[in-house]
Amino acid sequence: MDYAVLTGIVLVGGVALALVAQWRDWRPSLTTAVLVGLAVRALLFFTAANDSWQPVDFMESFKPAGEAVLNRQDPVLGSEGGWHFLPTIPYIYGILLWTGMPWEYAGRLVTVVADLALVPLVAKLAGGERANLRALQYALSPLALMVAAIHGQVEPVALAFGVAAFVVARGPGSPYRTGVSTEVIPRLRRGVAAYGVRTAARRATGLALRSLRPGPGDRETLRRGMIAGVLMGLALCAKSWPIWLIPGMLLLLPNLRARIASLVMTGAVPVFFLVTLPIFAGTSLDQLPAVIREIRNIRPIVGEYGWTPWFTGGDWALRPDLAEFGTNLIYVTLLVVALVWRRADPIDMTTAMLLAFMVVTPRLGAQYLLWFMPFLVARPTRFAWPAIIAVSLWAGYGYLYMTQFDVNTWWFLHRDWSRASIVLLPVLALALPWERIRSRAQRPAAEPSSKELLSSAA
Repeated sequence: MDYAVLTGIVLVGGVALALVAQWRDWRPSLTTAVLVGLAVRALLFFTAANDSWQPVDFMESFKPAGEAVLNRQDPVLGSEGGWHFLPTIPYIYGILLWTGMPWEYAGRLVTVVADLALVPLVAKLAGGERANLRALQYALSPLALMVAAIHGQVEPVALAFGVAAFVVARGPGSPYRTGVSTEVIPRLRRGVAAYGVRTAARRATGLALRSLRPGPGDRETLRRGMIAGVLMGLALCAKSWPIWLIPGMLLLLPNLRARIASLVMTGAVPVFFLVTLPIFAGTSLDQLPAVIREIRNIRPIVGEYGWTPWFTGGDWALRPDLAEFGTNLIYVTLLVVALVWRRADPIDMTTAMLLAFMVVTPRLGAQYLLWFMPFLVARPTRFAWPAIIAVSLWAGYGYLYMTQFDVNTWWFLHRDWSRASIVLLPVLALALPWERIRSRAQRPAAEPSSKELLSSAA
């Protein structure tokens, strides 16, 4: 990487400014936050695009997908499996390449614009008096800058649509909401004790049916639910992982009808892009089964991050045993986290789920650590900034330092780098919103003070 020193100075300066802003409790205008975000992203965008080093997946997976669209070929099959998601983003790649823009710029323009859009979205997500401070801090987030402007990974696109879905689902009013407020099991027990099993079942069925009837403001809540669902569906078109954002989005909606409408639209958008492949991408009907198989195909490569490098010597490895165990561990962990934080603000529940995912996952690239960033910056916990700084240092070592060397040296360094990521796991676990397991709706004071945040980051 040619501009590692300049990039490092920008990233370290950004973290320092974000911490000073926290210490001084700055409340800049949203325009100021966006302009700061634009300035640093533009600088890194141009230096990365003109660098002699380019990320391997950016050049050998994403670029062929865009070129396939440009040539009226299926982006999944045309990239030989390098792109194994829906074709939504390759459509944008193809349009930009059609204009004659060089790929080094075109591929990053998509992610940088999406990441810049997250700056005001983080302010909306945060709400309250410090909303613009949170926007400024995300604008200076070092991991976001590296993933969007240097790597050109599409996580910011998925996050932009996902966070927008949260904002729309929450709607007007207080930014602080409650999660699950009904004690289902105790109510069922009381109903059975009072009426017997059959009568209690009939009453529960009647209650469920009544909840499906239109109520006051039904048209507006349905509209919110459908728009939020479309946005979440677009997030799923970028990557598959935003499926973990769906529970939080649904809890932010006010009633069952809106949640059903939102869930239907969430599923309808990816289906639309899949079935229209023959129209927009030139995919033949005979190729659709192969495309679906390729999208579903996830090779059990581990050894990049977390606990699995200690079983692989720090190298990538095809280990179905570790991948299967880790996948099951993810499901169990996220179910437990969702149950523990079910009464919390849905934003806090989502933050907890995403951080817990990072602690137990068997396979992960540095860019995936961006998943929780907008949520944790918007609603910081006491150990938010230690976690943000720690993951940025680990990712920065990979992006800025390891790229100075040849392939063989890179793999040698990778062994220690990947195994060192295990130190991130307790820091990420501490960053969970432990102090907000129960919602404190209408009480902005649920956030830790600036003094607490800075003392934990020191």
